[in-house]
Amino acid sequence: MGRIGTIVNRKAKQDSKRAGIFMKLARSIVVAVKEGGADPEYNAALQSAIEKAKAANMPNDNIERAIKKASGEGSEEDYFEINYEGYGPGGIAVLVECLTDNVNRTAGDVRAAFTKARGNLGTTGSASYVFDHVGVLVIERDGAIDEDTLMMEALDAGAEDFTAEQEHFEIYTSVADFGHVRDALKEKGYRFSLSELTYLPKTLQRIEETDTKDMRRLLDTLEDNDDVQNVFSTWDAHHDQDE
Repeated sequence: MGRIGTIVNRKAKQDSKRAGIFMKLARSIVVAVKEGGADPEYNAALQSAIEKAKAANMPNDNIERAIKKASGEGSEEDYFEINYEGYGPGGIAVLVECLTDNVNRTAGDVRAAFTKARGNLGTTGSASYVFDHVGVLVIERDGAIDEDTLMMEALDAGAEDFTAEQEHFEIYTSVADFGHVRDALKEKGYRFSLSELTYLPKTLQRIEETDTKDMRRLLDTLEDNDDVQNVFSTWDAHHDQDE
């Protein structure tokens, strides 16, 4: 399993249970438009937000509505991007990405989630150092894709790493080169099942069985919060299954 294996599995669970997934995606589109304009061709963040929305089967009408709402004059919605860091039960590092219109509300909710799960909310830098901030592109295998050709084209475009998995290829980039590598491969006809900036744990950690229930509670509570966009952790949940 590649480095993103646990994240892909976790994201599938997140997306299937989040009642407010479209609202979260719309928020990310609004922020991207306000920061870089309404044309995805010249706004890499908006292009990524639209791709994520489409991957989650968000209707095109919803996407267009979010873009128009953000670019229209008199738009009063103003969201702030803020990250929270802390440690869950068993010393699992947790990084929480938020988009919020009320920082005090979100901070209180995130702190309460950690406290109720026997964790601790930390200060900036207290947990993020155990993650790599990278760009990730995933291309599904099919008979038309030659592995060696794709690898060379990805590396020539500026990718930092390439991994061939059984069902897909994983391409890793720096944050700065993400847009360039993605656009270069897209121009060559490749299509991505995942295309985003993300945080990957440098190492995964297992915990005692007695801690798994609280760890799941922490992640579930955070993911269900409307202000939370993404949750990353160092938990090796694939091997620490509840009995």
